[in-house]
Parts: sequence; structure tokens; C-alpha cells
Amino acid sequence: MPAFSARDRTELAYRVCGEGRPVVCLPGGPMQDSEYLGELGGLSARRQLLMLDPRGTGRSATPADPTSYRCDRLVDDVEALREHLGLDRMDLLAHSAGANLALLYAARHPQRVGKLVLVTPSTFAVGISATGESRLETARLRHDEPWFDPAYAALQAIVAGDATDSSWTAIQPFFYGRWDAAAQDHQAAQEGHQNDEAAAAFGAEGAYNPAATSAQLATVTAPVLLIAGEVDLNSIPGVVAELADLFPNAELVVQPGAGHFPWVDDADEFVATTATFLG
Repeated sequence: MPAFSARDRTELAYRVCGEGRPVVCLPGGPMQDSEYLGELGGLSARRQLLMLDPRGTGRSATPADPTSYRCDRLVDDVEALREHLGLDRMDLLAHSAGANLALLYAARHPQRVGKLVLVTPSTFAVGISATGESRLETARLRHDEPWFDPAYAALQAIVAGDATDSSWTAIQPFFYGRWDAAAQDHQAAQEGHQNDEAAAAFGAEGAYNPAATSAQLATVTAPVLLIAGEVDLNSIPGVVAELADLFPNAELVVQPGAGHFPWVDDADEFVATTATFLG
């Protein structure tokens, strides 16, 4: 597995999948290794994917300074990877919480971004968030599912601030377009791949300056593709649309029937959309 040194000399690793022009991929979690991304439904057949394991996850080393897990400080790791690859500009793809890092990177280094793909993105970095009622409304689209009643009751408890550990487990079906064996296997395989200490530090105080970042994104001229899942409870389409409005050159695609992991729900649809955009 190839590796490079971050600016603080932490050794960081990344997976290489496929051939062709590279796309640097940032996983979510936050602070989850890249394993759950797989090969993004077969996108590796169209472009070479460089899947970064963030510091302290996967095969990347644990840093000496745990405050370096903060999202704004991780921007330097992405820039160090670009320099290691010898790319003047790089295409960047980020999923979920990793989108916060991609947004901060694009805001700080707009000239280094070729094309940007944000897949079911988190939006904390720009101060956009869904309301509890909007999540409940999205969840009700699944009312015909056999698992709906207990999952919806658990979601109501979460929205009301009465969540238990079992509540979070019960709502897992909402994050996939189909709660079938493939989705359940994908969910189960993620266990143990997140660094909880790093996740707690990722969005710590000072990590985000939403007003400044939003203003900077308005100057990013690179083409941006935002992919929302029609039934995604985490990054609901309306929130992703608000994020799209911050860019001068953005395209929003809502993948029909998809949840938070659209390459799992419909790999062909996801790959066709993403590969067409990336070229």
C-alpha cells in the first residue's frame, strides 16, 4: 500500500484502484478508513481511484498530536498527497463527512482542484443542517418497508433527544435504498473501521468558519458535482441543494431510490453519473 509523509511527518497510506487519470477519494465517518468505499461501485474501471486512509485510520499512522485530527488541520494532509503525486491540479471525490474536508480544501486551494465530486455530503463546514422534521419527512418516504415502524419510532426518539444506543442501530435501514443482504453486509463491514478519538476531534471548536468558507466557495470556478440520495436520511436532498447553491459552477443530481451510499444502492447509476462528469 503506497504511503507518503504529512507535513508533521505522520506516515499516511492510500489504496490504488484501477488505472487512468487519478481521482483522490476522501472517506467519511468522520475519520473512517477508506475500506467501506470499495471501488465505488466500479468507478475504478473508468478512472484510477486513490483512496486515502486519514491519519489514525486504516494503515495510516497515528499522529503524535491528537489535535491534528481537526478537519481544518487535515487540509494539509490532502495538500501533501497532491504534492506527493506531483499533480498541479487534482480531481477530488469526497463522501459524507469527508465532504467537509473537501470543502475546506477547495476553499483554501481553489487553484489545485480540477473537478470536485461530493457524494451525499455532510455540510457542517458551511453551517447548513437539516431539521429534525425534515429528516422525519424523508424517513416517511419509506413507510411501506417491512422494517419501517420500529425504525421510525427510533428516529423519533433521536429527534426528540431521547436516543439510546439501540436507537442508532434501529435506524440503519434508512441509510440504504434497499435494506437487503448486500446493504446489511456493507453496514456490518464498517464496524471497527472508525477512529472514535479522531472522530470526536474532527469537528472540534475552531474546525469550521462557515461564513468565511461559504464566501470562499463562491470563488471556486472548478466544476462541482453533488450527488444526493433520494431517500438519504443523513444528507437529505434539500440540504445538498443548499450546498450546491454556494458554488458558481455546480450540478446537483438526486439519485432515485438511493440512500447514503449510492454506489451500493445502484452501482450502474452512480458510476454512469460520476464517470460522465469526471470525463
